[in-house]
Amino acid sequence: MKEVVANPLFGLTLSILAYFIAAQIHRKWTNPATTPLLLAVIMVIVFLKATNISYRDYYVGGSYLNTLIIPSTVALGIPLFQAFKLMRFHARSIIAGVVIGAIVNTTLTALLAKAFGMNFFLAISLFPKSVTTAMAIGITSKMGGMTTITLVVVVATGILTSVIGTVLLDLFGIKDRVAKGVALGGTGHAIGTGAAMQLGQIEGAMAGLSIGVTGIVYVIVSPMIAAIILK
Repeated sequence: MKEVVANPLFGLTLSILAYFIAAQIHRKWTNPATTPLLLAVIMVIVFLKATNISYRDYYVGGSYLNTLIIPSTVALGIPLFQAFKLMRFHARSIIAGVVIGAIVNTTLTALLAKAFGMNFFLAISLFPKSVTTAMAIGITSKMGGMTTITLVVVVATGILTSVIGTVLLDLFGIKDRVAKGVALGGTGHAIGTGAAMQLGQIEGAMAGLSIGVTGIVYVIVSPMIAAIILK
């Protein structure tokens, strides 16, 4: 058993199998609560707990999936290129939306952290929760925060966005395809972009654009908000 668990194929196979099963469930019962990524995460956790297999052993193989984050993000450039004219037409709106969203997001995070008496370094580790993993770690490191905390909240934010993002957009009556894409990508980064791509090509392209713009804006906004509110 130890030899099987120690093999990198174990974690990789478990992840793929869990997602495949979750996708089949979602097809049969389409619902935000049955989002494949959310179900897959729950399945993997339950399996590891039931079999008493450590996360460290699982991650030997599971880590290989992380290497796909960068090429998959780059691949978003294809629908972005196809919607270039639309992107150029809405450039001001997209930038304004991302900037305002980043300011509101970091400000609320800082105020809540201060209200609950959070440690400064813990608080700033929560700031880049809507930024894609690679950029979020860089932002937290530069600010002196804890990257492990950042990783957790980034993944949690992405999953939460993919689960309830489209529900909230429908609830508030947001119909514009560009706005939907920017909201999902600017909040849920790569995972949110995956949800946006299910809505359509335009939504996916705008979400992919928002990932890069959001990361750049957070690099500027995060230190400023931390200095003003958290001091």
